[in-house]
Amino acid sequence: MNNARWLLGLALLVALTTPAQSQQPVQGTNYPSWAFPLKVERPLPPEGPEPKALAGSSRRFTQEQIDDLLNPPDWFPDRHPDPPAIVLKGHGEALACGACHLMSGLGHPESADLSGLTVTYMVQQMKDFKAGSRIDVPRMNKIAKEVSEEESRQAAEWFAQLKPRRFTRVIESETVPMTFVGNGRMRFVEPEGTEPTGNRIITVPEDQSAARLRDPDSGFIAYVPLGSIAKGKALAETGGGGTTVRCATCHGLDLRGAGNVPRLAGVHPIYIARQLYRFRDGSRNGAEAVLMKSTVDRLADEDIVSLSAYLGSLAP
Repeated sequence: MNNARWLLGLALLVALTTPAQSQQPVQGTNYPSWAFPLKVERPLPPEGPEPKALAGSSRRFTQEQIDDLLNPPDWFPDRHPDPPAIVLKGHGEALACGACHLMSGLGHPESADLSGLTVTYMVQQMKDFKAGSRIDVPRMNKIAKEVSEEESRQAAEWFAQLKPRRFTRVIESETVPMTFVGNGRMRFVEPEGTEPTGNRIITVPEDQSAARLRDPDSGFIAYVPLGSIAKGKALAETGGGGTTVRCATCHGLDLRGAGNVPRLAGVHPIYIARQLYRFRDGSRNGAEAVLMKSTVDRLADEDIVSLSAYLGSLAP
């Protein structure tokens, strides 16, 4: 315990003595497109007007209803507590929480897995988005400005009740399917063709049709480079000889979170990678970001891929 406190104090001291310029929010210009699928490369073919069905659900929704980010489908309302209004119904720029994070809280890879996070942590992140100290230009900064403090707290209390579960299979592979970014900033598989994995994480739906329906049970595959999980495990457990700090120092021995420090185990690998890139370049700030800055500023791109692959491969 004393060692952990000493490491936290050292990390805080280093972060606070870093030149002020590096603490300013910056828009990264060299973010890898595999981790930041911000641009739709090709829209998906339009769906017909007929109502869609999902196995095990008695409900029916058209694709137009499913794609309505202000009023997303709740296929299995009997599986969870009654959600607050903001989870099911958006307003203005404030999209419904359940649209991107799903009614399971597990989310698509372009959004966060909120299941089981603490209320305090989630409320603080919304404050950071609202203040602009945490950056997510496409969505969260606009949403946070329109969501009231009461709505933020209600949503946080609801998502905190949801149980985390494995939603991404991490597979080491020398090659990956050819893909494109389609609707919803999600990567989809081309009908044919492969390419080298390289130093990337390529995440695609297990079932593309189910993902389009916002099926809360249909997860994702994350293809990662050969050997990356073992490399990430060594970095996470030892700090890599000063490259970083042991993840368990703050995130708990099982990496499932400690207090208001969030869970890393089982989180979407490309979501973890985005946060590491943003901590490293200074574009993610906020009340609890200072301790992360000194732990990531020595990470190479390969380290970020390896850590993300390992952490995503763990049981949540």
